[in-house]
Amino acid sequence: MKGLPDSMRTLIAEFSKMPGIGPKSAQRLAFFILTRPAEEAKKLSEAIMRIKDTVKFCRICNNLSDRELCDICSNENRDKGLLCVVERPSDVISIEKMGYFTGVYHVLLGALSPLDGVGPKDLKIDELIKKIKRGGVKEVIIATDSDTEGETTALYLIKVLKPLGIRLYRIASGMPAGTNLEYADQATLYKAFEGKKEV
Repeated sequence: MKGLPDSMRTLIAEFSKMPGIGPKSAQRLAFFILTRPAEEAKKLSEAIMRIKDTVKFCRICNNLSDRELCDICSNENRDKGLLCVVERPSDVISIEKMGYFTGVYHVLLGALSPLDGVGPKDLKIDELIKKIKRGGVKEVIIATDSDTEGETTALYLIKVLKPLGIRLYRIASGMPAGTNLEYADQATLYKAFEGKKEV
């Protein structure tokens, strides 16, 4: 990127590290920020620092929260006996938008990927097993993605959770192969939950 000041090149490089942002998009974002009033850039910078300082993982489910417990875990009206296992906090948002699920969540914070060196110990699987062993959980819905990593994770979870004596379900394959939950439309997600199969 010849002809650009170092500060612009640095900003473009930082934007390029974000998922889904290629070099051209990063350049557009950098130029957009440059043309906005300084106050807007300051607000953006403060918002980024604020989430780094205040947002953490819920002590119970690993969802995002600005308190010790997220809104879902602290809600007495949620069915604590019904547990949905997902890969990411963004999956919780997608399922909540559906307005169908009334239970609680367990966020694994990733998926198994042997090629990338991600094994069971790198995810929140031990915490999930302990949670179920403590009692109270009657049904578990595995709602990992339908891509290779999500399916590998689901198969592993079925293997380790089946002996615990709970009802175990996998969301239906109405989800197109390779789809991430966060990109699924609400109707497709609803059908995937409606058609869940006991495993």
